[in-house]
Amino acid sequence: MFGEIWPLITVVIGILILLALIILLKLNTFISLIITSMITAILLGMPLDKVVETVEKGMGSTLGHIAIIFGLGAILGKLLSDGGGATRIADTLINKFGEKNVQWAMVIAAFVIGIALFFEVGLVLLIPLVFTLAKRTKVSPLKIGLPMITALSVTHGFLPPHPGPVVIAKELHANLGQVLLFGIIIAIPVTIIAGPLFGRIAPKLTPTAYTREGDISSLGAQREFKPFEMPSFGISVLTATLPVILMLIATIVQLATGSVDGGKNIIEKIIYFIGTADTAMLIAVLFAMFTMGVKQGRKNKEIMTSVTEAIYPIGMMILIIGGGGTFKQVLIDGGVGDTIAKMFEGSTMSPILLAWIVAAVLRLALGSATVAAISTTGIVLPLLQASDVNVALVVLAIGAGSVICSHVNDAGFWMFKEYFGLTVKETFLTWSLLETVISVSGIIFILFISLFV
Repeated sequence: MFGEIWPLITVVIGILILLALIILLKLNTFISLIITSMITAILLGMPLDKVVETVEKGMGSTLGHIAIIFGLGAILGKLLSDGGGATRIADTLINKFGEKNVQWAMVIAAFVIGIALFFEVGLVLLIPLVFTLAKRTKVSPLKIGLPMITALSVTHGFLPPHPGPVVIAKELHANLGQVLLFGIIIAIPVTIIAGPLFGRIAPKLTPTAYTREGDISSLGAQREFKPFEMPSFGISVLTATLPVILMLIATIVQLATGSVDGGKNIIEKIIYFIGTADTAMLIAVLFAMFTMGVKQGRKNKEIMTSVTEAIYPIGMMILIIGGGGTFKQVLIDGGVGDTIAKMFEGSTMSPILLAWIVAAVLRLALGSATVAAISTTGIVLPLLQASDVNVALVVLAIGAGSVICSHVNDAGFWMFKEYFGLTVKETFLTWSLLETVISVSGIIFILFISLFV
């Protein structure tokens, strides 16, 4: 009996080791993940000559696909930011909606911008605008900031080309276009529920949080664009959403024709080629170089500076994602997934719900949404091989679980707290609760859709 559950005990030990290395010893997350992966592999009884091989396999297989999308995504976001496109989108929507509906304007702006920009980049870009609007409309920064954070968090957790959904889709061999299509269907109602609607309840839960002035001085001076320095609203939105549009077109054609692999004729093959994540992101970046660079009168040297500067901040994040991949591979090769699969033989529990639960538990323990998501794939993959569940929905379920209840072991918790000048208790009642609403409402909509597909 003990031998049968040892793999699960090992997972718990591995998580505890990881927490101790990061929280107690203050070690870098990437280094901690590699150490934890090796120790976990040894505890699982893996031959010593296979440990390093498994670690390298996990790192390579995870980054082999994500590095391209992650790098191009960072470049697209930087070009959109430096070219004034992101600012144009936000300004236009705010002007159209007016001061009374500024929350809805911020949600839509953050959703559109969040498709192209990674969470941290979008946060740094939009928070100064939040404080400017709060001052102009004489309301709490949190009243405008909470809906904005919601949209960024939802796109980060549910929509490719963000790293989490892309990595999970690759590991589970899911169709990325379907993940995107279902992700948008789910993301819209989740954003409305967790954004403006939850924003009405939050002030009653913690009224003192809405009296804070906040502090964004750590972000430094932000560039202000004059109207003539920015591209048009239409071009800005097209640039931000182009990779999504290309991937959706390929998915819709695939669903309409019933083609599974490659396409039946040259036209389909071209559409599928353009609609793959890597190609779509590359086309979007080249398009952004023109719309956010050449068309704006920026010199080639300036454009390439934006490209270069986009890569520097994501170097460590790429390594952390790779480190999460090594831990995932150890769980797979060490038989943890097979153990769980045996435990759930004959179980009526949906693999979608189980995937969400596992991701949520790992998120609460580890803090990092991306690491929790990647680790979950190694645990649930064997279950999917004996199930006819839609894998794209499992991807989204893991994404939903991985954003639940951000707390003190997550960097996002502290960023939110400091920017809005909140106490720890107020941060729990706003940020942590918001992330939980996103996660729970997300899995509810995912399970609902699973009844029909």
